Amino acid sequence: MIDFGFALKQTRQENLDKVSLEKYHKLLELEPSFKRCFQCGNCSATCSARQFTDFSIRRVHTSFRRGEYDGLAQELRKCMLCGKCTLVCPRGVNLRSLIINMRQILDETEK
Repeated sequence: MIDFGFALKQTRQENLDKVSLEKYHKLLELEPSFKRCFQCGNCSATCSARQFTDFSIRRVHTSFRRGEYDGLAQELRKCMLCGKCTLVCPRGVNLRSLIINMRQILDETEK
C-alpha cells in the first residue's frame, strides 16, 4: 500500500442520547441568545485572551453544546471578560453573560 503521509483520525461524533444536556438547557434559560450563534468566528478573532493563551470561545461553545464538560471550567477561567467578543458578534449573542453563566453552572455541579 502507498504511504501518502497521513492517517485517518478517530471520529468525534457524539451520541447525544447518552450525553446529559441538562446544563446546556439550563444555560439556554439563563441566556437565550446562545441559540443565535452560528459559529462565525468573530468572537475568537477579536479575543484578548487568545493573544496570551490557547483560549477559544468557539471551542468552549461547541464543547458545551455537545455536553463535553471535562476541563471546561478551567478553560473558561482564561477569559478576561473584556467584552470585545460581544461587541463584534453579528447575531447579538451576549458572550460575556454567556461565559459568566457557564462558569456558574459548571461551578454548581463541581461542588
